[in-house]
Formats: sequence, C-alpha cells, structure tokens
Amino acid sequence: MERLIRALAILFLLMPVSVNAQHISQIFEDIIIRVNTNTYSIQEHHLLQNNIDYLYFNYDIPDEVCEVLLYPSADNEIKHIDLLQSGDFSMIDSIMLINDAFYRFKVEFKNLNKSRFLKFLFNISDTGSANPKLIELNLFPVTSTRVNLTTLNDVLFIGEGKVFELITNNIDNVNFIPDWQDSDGMSYRISKTFNQLQLHVLPNTLGRKTIRLQLSTFQPSLNDLGDPVYMLPPIEYTFNIERSRLEFLNIDIREVTMDDSTRRQGTEIQMDNSRLLNIGKTYRVENQEQPGGTLIAEIFTRNSLTNNRVLCWLRVYNYHRESEGYLYIKDGDQAMFITNINITPKTSIEQISILRDGSWSQNLSVYPGETIDLKIEGLALHKADFAFEELEEVSADSVIRSETVANFTCHVPMGISKRILNLYNHGTNTGHSLSLREYQKPRPFDFYKINFDGNQRRISDLQGTILVDKTIQDIIFYSDKNIIDSKDMLYGKQYLNMDITVTDRKNELIELKSIDGIVICPGTSSPRAEYYPDKDCNLEYFNLNRYLRKQTYGLDIWSTINIKLSHDKDKYGGEGFTREFDLVLQKRYSFDIEVSFPAGLITVSKPDEDALDERFGQLSGISIAAIAQFTFYHPEKINTPRPYKAGAGFLALNSFNFSDNNDNRDIGLVILGSLYPTTKDVKLTFPLYFGGGYLLKGQKFFFLLGPGIRIRL
Repeated sequence: MERLIRALAILFLLMPVSVNAQHISQIFEDIIIRVNTNTYSIQEHHLLQNNIDYLYFNYDIPDEVCEVLLYPSADNEIKHIDLLQSGDFSMIDSIMLINDAFYRFKVEFKNLNKSRFLKFLFNISDTGSANPKLIELNLFPVTSTRVNLTTLNDVLFIGEGKVFELITNNIDNVNFIPDWQDSDGMSYRISKTFNQLQLHVLPNTLGRKTIRLQLSTFQPSLNDLGDPVYMLPPIEYTFNIERSRLEFLNIDIREVTMDDSTRRQGTEIQMDNSRLLNIGKTYRVENQEQPGGTLIAEIFTRNSLTNNRVLCWLRVYNYHRESEGYLYIKDGDQAMFITNINITPKTSIEQISILRDGSWSQNLSVYPGETIDLKIEGLALHKADFAFEELEEVSADSVIRSETVANFTCHVPMGISKRILNLYNHGTNTGHSLSLREYQKPRPFDFYKINFDGNQRRISDLQGTILVDKTIQDIIFYSDKNIIDSKDMLYGKQYLNMDITVTDRKNELIELKSIDGIVICPGTSSPRAEYYPDKDCNLEYFNLNRYLRKQTYGLDIWSTINIKLSHDKDKYGGEGFTREFDLVLQKRYSFDIEVSFPAGLITVSKPDEDALDERFGQLSGISIAAIAQFTFYHPEKINTPRPYKAGAGFLALNSFNFSDNNDNRDIGLVILGSLYPTTKDVKLTFPLYFGGGYLLKGQKFFFLLGPGIRIRL
C-alpha cells in the first residue's frame, strides 16, 4: 500500500513537468540511451529531482561509451540538429539521420564518477521556427557501488595499529572523510593509497568492540522505489581487543618532529604511569622487543602527576611511523613497556609545481585574476599549514594529500600588489615563493587606429588595398589604450613592430622604413593599470611623416604605401598577430602634354569661295600634334586608364606632306578626343583622333577624323 501511494505521488509530481521537459517532448517522441546491453528510454526511465526531469542510466566504468537514439515527434520536422560540445564527454560518431526515422550518435563520457550537472545540449532548427532552439536533455548517471571489509583475524592488541583493505568495485566513487575518528573505543581513519581503499584501526580499550563505518558515494544508486541513494550500507565489524603482553603506555602527543631541538633538548610529554616505572630514570625506546634494536628515542621520567601520568623528557634519534609497529620502552636490554608514536622529519619542501595545459610545470609565475592548481612536494607535508602571501585558497585536496604531496587550488586576486608571493608554514616563511607577472598576450589590433583621410579606422578592420582619392597630408597612428584590458580579460602591454614600404606607380621602390619598439600600455580603465611599469611605453601616438624622407603629401598619383603591423613575436613566445594593407593614391583623371603624329586625317571645313574642290579635303599626310590632355582612370582599378582621352593644343597639318602640292600645310588650334588601345607599357601606339579646331593660315574652322602615331617618352 505504501509503495502504491508513493508511486501515485511521483505520478502527480510528473504532471506539471518543467518547461524544458515539455519542450523536449514537443520535439522528440522518445529518446533512448544504450549502455552496454542495457537500454534506457525517457518514457520509462525518467527521474524528477529538484523539479527537474532527468533521464537516468546505469554505468559500470567511469568512461562509459553510449549510443543515443533520438525519435522526432510526428508533428515536428527537424531541419538540422547539432550536439554542442562539453567537457563531460567527447563525440565518437556524429549525429546521423537513419532512414528518415530517427537520429543516432555515439559519445564517450569522461569520468562519470565526478561529473556534475551532466546534460546533452542540442541546437535544433525546425520548420516551425525561424530561429534555432537550444534544447537540454538532463542526464542522471547512477551506479552500484559496493564496499566490504574482510579480515583474517579479529584479534587486535591495545595500542597496536592495524591496516585493513576495503574491497570496492568503484574506488573513485567512494566519498570518505580522511581524518581520524572514534568508534566504540577505537580510533580509525580511511585512506586511499595506490588505488586501494585502506582502513587504519588503532584500539584504545579492552573487550569486544564494534567498528561502524558509514560511507557515501559521489554518484548514487537507485533503491527499489527508484529514488537515488548516496549512502552506502554501513560496514560493521567486531574486533576482540586484548591486552598486550607488555603494558601499553599512552603518550599525550601522537607526533614529534625530529630536529636539533628535539634531539638535544627534548620534548616535554605526559605518559601513563605504571607501578614498574621509576622516576628520575632514563629509558631506551627501540623498535623491537629483543636486544640489539635500533635506538629510536630516550625517555627521562621527571615527576609523577596527580592524573596518574608522568611528566617526561622525550629525545628522538630516528624516524618511526605508528604503522611500522610498537615501540618498546626498555630498561637496558629488558623490554618493560610498549608505546607508539610518530616521529617524522621536519616539514621540508623539495619542489613546487603549477598545473599548466594539463602538465605540471616548475615555472612558478602566476598572473592576476587566474585560478591555479598548485602541488607541493617534500617531506612531512601532512602536518604543515601552508599559506601563500595574498593568495586566496579556494580548496585544499585532502583526499590525495599525504606526507610527500599537498595539492591546493588558489585564486590570484585581480588587485594583488606584491611581485613576490612568499609561502608560509604556520606563519613562518619557508623561503619558497611564487612570482607575479603581468599578462603579456597579443591582442588583435582593435586598440590601434589610423587616420589618413580625416577619418579614424581600427587597423583590425583594414586589409587588402585601400584607394585614397585625395592627397594624404599625413598618416597618424594612435592607440585606444582603455580597451586593451577589461575586468574579465587581461592582455598586458602590446609590443609592436611596423614596416613601411613606399613605391611609385611603376612599383619602383621610393622608401623602406622599419619602426620597431612600439609599446602600448593598457589605459586607466585596466584593473592592473597602476601596476604596469610605463617607462618603455612609447609611440602611442605618432605621425608617419616624422620617419619618411619623402613626405606623403609629395607622393605622385598611384604611389603605394604598404603598411605591415605585427606583434614582436620575441615577446610572445612566437605568437602574435599581423595586419598588412596598402594605401594607394588614386586619381580619377590626370593632366599631361603629349606629342603625337596623326596621319591620314580626313578634314571637313567650309570651302573657299574661289575653291573648285568640295568641303571634304584630301587625306592629309603625317601631322604633328602637341596636345595638353586629360587621362581618365577606372575608379575601381589601380592605375588603369580608360581607353579615351580629351585635350586641346596645336596641330600642324601635313608636316610631312604626301599630297600633290604643299598648299594643304597649315597650323590649327584644336580640341581633340582620342581612343587609345588599352595595352599597357607600350611605347608606340596608334590611336584614333576626332575633333575640330581653327586653321590659322586658312582662317576657318574644320573638323577632323583619322588615325595617328603616339610615342610615349
């Protein structure tokens, strides 16, 4: 009955489905995930958590591979579908439409044990909407995790530490507290060593004592009602704690650091009293019961205390771990008592590493605003209390912290002021440090501008060839320093080089100039503005004519100014941007004086009153024309003249006369139009002339038409 009521309650909760789930149901009729031989459908394997509908699936290994089938709704026509990338999985097979019935793809998950907020995010275009939609499919991975304790002997002795292996099928999914805890007269802790889960037990009292472990998991399993369960079944085991053959004396401290002070002066301790213990006597502490053991320490008993303890001096000479076994307190070579204590070296740091691009690096430079994973390697790190100067500790990974390795995640504040960040242990400078460096990353040239025609342009927007139809008085470069850095992204100083090449209309070199050492510092809006040294910041504003012998305003038409701006790659480890463009001095027309030789011209003029011939004259011989004329250029091409010209000048008709008399020689003032062949770079051409003018000798107007010879000097 209770199960029926619970099922009805779940059904009632599923009725007001979330907007995202409704939207999924409108797009897809069903979604199926295949993992190994199991199949999970959104229609049957959905789970409601925190008012969010999930499709759950069971996995056995953290990097599980699954196949996904998407069945579109009948009333929804999908034009295109994409699966957006995620760090939680990688796509093996891309999305394919199978027989116009369903979509299929395959993915490989990445460490499902640690994945949080796992989901597929689809970008879908359908016929019912002009804009693509982002559709979320929330996934809920579950797995069955088991942890068992098996021992060959349930007998423990007072003060004797024992280590047992906890058998588990998924060690990375077990969540545990690594600190020492107490349970029914026993101290215990759990550790992970060499991919083994270990239980450390230290009995403190006699009798049958039951240890109870309550572990949890990162990813849950499902119970019979379909609810996620994160707690594992409790592990209980009863040990028989017996008295040692020798009396065990507890010491009030569990760990002593061996150094010159503890070796010479000793450490004050309180130890359990015994009727066999003499006051004012020095006892040897060795690592074995038989004579000839290694001297670990000496204990000098000073005074008896009222709490049934003895005040002693402990001087240590060798290292020892509780897990290595008992320590024997001896009078000479005779073992009298047993005890146990950790004697460890002084905390020392051998190496500090920072995780960069997936690898540990010994480059200890950090940057403002970044979050870093940091690893400290050395000795006796488990008892250290590390703190970096001015850094904010985000987390300390206690699961993998040991005597030799300590891992931290730290955040470097944006407003950090110190350049050297010292590492402290319990408030004492360790002599190790991190160095703060400012970001030095190349930024696209949106911060650098140019003005050559009265308008400001970002260099990042310029490329190719730019035709300038006016005289370039000067070229001015200046920077917009305030956009280099922002609160979310820092680039730092920008180191630039500029190469200038000036050529004429024939592409012959006029001038070549390199301007190196351009340094642009971020402006006052940068979060790090006050920390950038500005001694080398220069050329944030300059005009190009300062560096050119041939000034830009003196360049002839169709001259080209090639500008190449690039980052100084030596400053950026070979990286950087380059932008190159040409400024071409364009003219729609040009004015010049040309000498040509029209020949075979047909002239038309008003006939003389006494003349017997008609208006049309004879074909003229070779004439000489000196014409001041305009050349017209194509507006979208470089140095490409139109095939026609117009001008005015003098025409000496029949300078080289081929007619039967010399009476046709004359000089006229003419206005000529001409058609030229479009072939470039030809010295001799044969244009066609047409126009009219006034004959100075004949004192009459005339029109002419005919070919000619044009010589370019």
